[in-house]
Amino acid sequence: MNQKIAVLDFGSQYTQVIARRIRECNVYSQIFPFNTKASELKKLGVCGVILSGGPASVLSKGAPKPDRKIFELGVPVLGICYGLQLMGSLLGGQVVSSKEREYGHGVLSFKTCGRLLKGIESPMKVWNSHGDKIVKLPKGFKAIGTTENSPYALIEDLDRSFYGMQFHPEVVHTPEGIKIIKNFLYDICGCTGDWKMSDYVARAVENIRNTVGDKKVILGLSGGVDSSVAAALIHKAIGDQLTCVFVDNGLLRKDERVKVEKLFRDNFKMRMRTVRAEKIFLDRLKGVKDPERKRKIIGKTFIEVFDKAVKSIGDVDFLAQGTLYPDVIESVPIAGNPASLIKSHHNVGGLPKRMKLKLLEPLRELFKDEVRALGKELGLSREVLWRHPFPGPGLGVRVVGEIKKAYLDVLREADDILMQEMRSSGYYEKVWQSFAVFLPVKTVGVMGDERTYDNAVALRIVESTDAMTADWAHIPHELLAKISNRIINEVKGINRVCLDISSKPPSTIEWE
Repeated sequence: MNQKIAVLDFGSQYTQVIARRIRECNVYSQIFPFNTKASELKKLGVCGVILSGGPASVLSKGAPKPDRKIFELGVPVLGICYGLQLMGSLLGGQVVSSKEREYGHGVLSFKTCGRLLKGIESPMKVWNSHGDKIVKLPKGFKAIGTTENSPYALIEDLDRSFYGMQFHPEVVHTPEGIKIIKNFLYDICGCTGDWKMSDYVARAVENIRNTVGDKKVILGLSGGVDSSVAAALIHKAIGDQLTCVFVDNGLLRKDERVKVEKLFRDNFKMRMRTVRAEKIFLDRLKGVKDPERKRKIIGKTFIEVFDKAVKSIGDVDFLAQGTLYPDVIESVPIAGNPASLIKSHHNVGGLPKRMKLKLLEPLRELFKDEVRALGKELGLSREVLWRHPFPGPGLGVRVVGEIKKAYLDVLREADDILMQEMRSSGYYEKVWQSFAVFLPVKTVGVMGDERTYDNAVALRIVESTDAMTADWAHIPHELLAKISNRIINEVKGINRVCLDISSKPPSTIEWE
């Protein structure tokens, strides 16, 4: 993998989307802090640099700015939105605050067909999100595209291979945006598109072997996509030096432990240890209703149980985790970055001090779709790779309020029926996530001419691309009716099924 595009992050909500779009073009991309030294990028041999958008104004005091020497690297540079304004101000142009902010859909008209616009017809629809605009171009630049509010919406300096655009080509709201990105990658940066998952497997296996040597690795297996792919990759590299630990905390879906053991112990022949810890988890959760307290109890107890399992295995040097690239980017605060810390991820931020293990994170360069592609290369089934996200606390945050074993058992059955019908109907892979939520609310019903007074479950089925935002999925009424009828008829203790039709925001995907 000799070709790499550097994306300098100035805090845009779309920075990861830029990196993903580049990789979708079979070119490797990496996100760097906005103030990364040009010398470091040169050492890495990047063949192009992209300056992302961002929420700041270049006119503000303390606005994030890059190392000016990136313009002396001799590689093409593309500025997007805030990145365009940076180029304009740093290279001798003039940026002002616009009286009318451009946000949302816009139309770009071409003044001339520049290299970025190859194969695209004028006018084209674009997505804007900016309050500043360039009113004077730096020397050497010319305008090749305009919008209603911006005479310099697309600019280029052919001699130095510097390009800038006021709109966002990386989002789906700019339909021809991917063509612009491809033109930059292939025609301008000279990329050949050799970023392939099969090549990544060989490189990752070699890296794991070089890192681990003859030491032992332990991995907390959850059965989810990320930990499953990480386990398969590490096992391919070092075989029995890896031991997977699966903690059955009593908060899992129906038959989860059996399925995980069958896949990894029986099919992949991995060394695996199952810890049955339902009693300790449920004892500690008894009477607890607050969601945050439940999460903390589950997390703390998991660490204790896992730590005990590690000690029983013997000498272990590495802890493997299924940390992904978005987890790393979102969890690393960057000094001066307006979006310095989006969230603190459970896989990032260190280990309990007493464990004293080195981290092994073989997926930390990959996005979710790439992890699925990697899993396919490693022989994991589609059922495993397209499994819906499952929260770390498991069903502990899908039983509203106090957790009781009886509630969990009822929820498992209802959730299993939902999964069966979503898969058989073909809708399972059409949505981002689907699950049932147990509501400790008694309602009156009639079953077999007799009055019932039982609990209710809610169905949560959402569409999303990244879980940052989500909308409820418009599932056919016939399918919803079938799911409801089966749950009420087959699950003892449930006499009412509700459908959650709230979006995120303002609601979250999970109920707790």
